[in-house]
Amino acid sequence: MTLFTGNRQANFVLLNGGLLSVFSFNLIFFMRVFVTGATGFVGSAVVKDLIAAGHEVLGLSRSDAGAKQLRDAGAGVHRGDIYDLDSIRSGASDVDGVIHTAFDHDFSRFVKNCETDRKVIECLGTALGTSGRPLVITSALAVLQNGEVSTENDRPVVDSSVMPRVASEEAAEVQVHAGVNVSVVRLPPSVHDAGDHGFVPMLIGIARDKGMSAYIGEGLNRWPAVHRADAAKLYRLALERGVADSRYHAVGDAGVPFREIATLIGGQLGLPVTSISAEEAAAHFGWFVKFAGIDVPSSAWQTSSQLGWSPSQPGLLADMVGSDYFLTSVHQS
Repeated sequence: MTLFTGNRQANFVLLNGGLLSVFSFNLIFFMRVFVTGATGFVGSAVVKDLIAAGHEVLGLSRSDAGAKQLRDAGAGVHRGDIYDLDSIRSGASDVDGVIHTAFDHDFSRFVKNCETDRKVIECLGTALGTSGRPLVITSALAVLQNGEVSTENDRPVVDSSVMPRVASEEAAEVQVHAGVNVSVVRLPPSVHDAGDHGFVPMLIGIARDKGMSAYIGEGLNRWPAVHRADAAKLYRLALERGVADSRYHAVGDAGVPFREIATLIGGQLGLPVTSISAEEAAAHFGWFVKFAGIDVPSSAWQTSSQLGWSPSQPGLLADMVGSDYFLTSVHQS
């Protein structure tokens, strides 16, 4: 008989009167889980999903408001932040597993923030060591080859000196070689739901500022997307059932053409929808131009097959209409 932490299958072999019988069933072991980014947009949904599944959560918080949010959600509080590696190390020292969703999204310091994430992953891996306790970290589908449908088997085609966000996956590889039970959840450009303050609200803000909703060329570049609740469930399943050195794709929509996103934004705001050239795109989108032109359609077939993950929430376009996207927006110039 083999038992594992998390939702695993236990196999029993009985020998009775010379007859061999094999049967199996699922065992659920509730875990104490340290969550970084626990008060963030994605992390708060992960906390909610973990608690609903019966796990105990210890959430990282740097503020009194964040601590109250965690306590109100039914989680424990561990004070600190990603720049305090001692707090990261101590948070991971006495738990059954770790989910790392924290990331500083100040794009004016993007390279520095990616290197900070590398250090945090190294710190978490060192704290967990070769104990077998799972560490689930976060990466991005955008680190993969543009223009092709990516799968979980794909790896970044450049290193972090060219694409800084690859630092997280590089850090995960180092920890795997050190014997740490680490897996990676890759998030798409849009993780959507009410309260989103990511890329889609930025696009809405840019359209309002410029008086038009634009796409580049024919607008056929594709954005994968996932609902926040579906992403949260995937993190939990990766913790419970994941295999070391695996990549899991949080993909509900495999690839929404950017033109469709721009068209919906224009329709909702009553603005013209316009194709612009690659040369005009930098002036229109500013620093966001690289994301506006990204083309990273992605598959989650292996993720669904291996973990039993099945997205059930609305897709991106439906959620943009049915949620609060056009009540508020964000534009960072």
